[in-house]
Amino acid sequence: MALIQSTLIWVVYAVVIALVVAVASIFVYLYQSPRERSATVSIVCIFTLTSLLATLLLLPVDIALVSSTTSSKLGRRKDWATDARVDSIVYTIKVVYYALYSLDAVLCLLVVPFTYFWYEEYDEVAAEEGTQTIGSRLLGALKYTVAFVALVIILFLVGFFVPVARDRNGAHYGLDYFKRILEEESHPERALTFTVGLLITLGTLIYILYTGAGFALLPVAFIKSAPAISAPTLTASTASALEQNRERQRQLEGRSAGSTEGLNSKDRRELDALVREERTLVRRERLAAEASGEHSHWLVKTWMKIEAVFRPLKLLGGFVLMIVAIVVWVSMLLTGIDKIKNSVCKSHCGYILGHINIVNPMNWILVKSSKIFPIDYAIFLILVLFFFFSSVVGMASIGIRFLWLRLFQIRSGHTSPQALLMGTVMLSLVSLAINYAVAMMVAPQYSHYGPQTYCDKPLRHPTDQPDCSEHRKLRPCSETADSQAARSVCTASVGSTFLDTITVNFSFFGVVLFWAQFVFLAVYLIVFVISLFRVPKLDQFEVEADAEEEEEEGLLASTGRRFGATWQDITGRAKGYGTSNGRGASRDDNA
Repeated sequence: MALIQSTLIWVVYAVVIALVVAVASIFVYLYQSPRERSATVSIVCIFTLTSLLATLLLLPVDIALVSSTTSSKLGRRKDWATDARVDSIVYTIKVVYYALYSLDAVLCLLVVPFTYFWYEEYDEVAAEEGTQTIGSRLLGALKYTVAFVALVIILFLVGFFVPVARDRNGAHYGLDYFKRILEEESHPERALTFTVGLLITLGTLIYILYTGAGFALLPVAFIKSAPAISAPTLTASTASALEQNRERQRQLEGRSAGSTEGLNSKDRRELDALVREERTLVRRERLAAEASGEHSHWLVKTWMKIEAVFRPLKLLGGFVLMIVAIVVWVSMLLTGIDKIKNSVCKSHCGYILGHINIVNPMNWILVKSSKIFPIDYAIFLILVLFFFFSSVVGMASIGIRFLWLRLFQIRSGHTSPQALLMGTVMLSLVSLAINYAVAMMVAPQYSHYGPQTYCDKPLRHPTDQPDCSEHRKLRPCSETADSQAARSVCTASVGSTFLDTITVNFSFFGVVLFWAQFVFLAVYLIVFVISLFRVPKLDQFEVEADAEEEEEEGLLASTGRRFGATWQDITGRAKGYGTSNGRGASRDDNA
């Protein structure tokens, strides 16, 4: 039974990874510029994002496996869960975690930079003339990547020899949980924890700005994404306006044909304005044809119809995401207050919370749902993807900047390979920061012990199992639970223990990461309040480009018009303009 249960848990993880590959592939495909697609860049970006999301989404598997060794109803270990079996499960998870974290570090610090320089070294003219070979291009990319290789070596050497947690005289260090953290770590593991801790800290700086802003902007983007005018209406109105424009041009040209002096200055200015308007209308007609799927394959047209049917759900989904964001924000704030007041070690260990004192809504939901796997996994997946796509929206709104200088622009269908690689590195760092935020702030009890409980009754013999079948004295497992019963039952998740190891051994990281969460909450609150009145103009260039496209495609209107446009897209008929083939007459012409 135990083998079947653990196998099913890993199968669910494999299915989720397949979903993550699809999400990463769609993201790269949609954002990369079609004219500058590179197979190498696409593969590296997809693989890197998949690896990072796989690391984040391993936590529910970790919790499910360690929790499967206990019975939360009886507060005791199951009969098959001997110490050797539990240690084997923990060791397997630890190997997977260390492999993923190592892979993340290598991808972020070596593979992506090498791919960036590899793409930059490409010279189309030299390649066509045969003067640039693969060897010379490889040598040029390696030349610039050497600096990153040196950086990785320095980080691991510093992590290998850096002193850790000098002051270990506090009362909290006598707890069994902290003893295991401090005694079990070897020097190679310490080097890895230092490197990952540094990357999480760097990622948190990006997470504060981009994820904080995107967390407020993503629901707004969903609410305001429905077009205000349908494709059939746009096609019909544009065709009518274009016909009137050309008719007026013919009248003016006919007037000049019968005169030896040609057009006067007033008519000439009007004709010039009509020519400019004609170019705009022709461009709008082309956009309308593309939006309505004209001359497209029937599958494309079918997809457009389905998209139009579900368009109102995007509006509803925006409001749901807004509620979720507020609940997450409140949960993080409550956990932060709880840690400030009740942390067992304060700044000495990064404000680790011994046990929950203030009820946290997201933590409560995840703990209760974790009793029936994979319900908690589905909720956790939605939560992680919400954080991830919030980061993407934040990057698209602000752009990749150095101080006030915009280096790259992240836009759907307009992202260069260099910008995509840079964005992938930033998302990699942000994903590590999200890992800390979810595990330590959003759902700390769930991330550490899940639904595990222990029977708080004294044992007659150390090898005995506690029995709460008659007298219910169940307690949730926590870091401060130091009784013999708790030690014999509770098993902390490997992922949360790894993060606690970073904050205990390198308390500077813990302090920075903890207080940075409050800056994240402040950024979200500011952007959220502003977005209630208007979408913040964080990138003026992008805003101007979007405003031009919205004017051409007629996207600016009220919510009521959006629902009308949705119905017309479904039926394929424009209200008041006849058919949607571009040849319909206006309402006045039909009268």
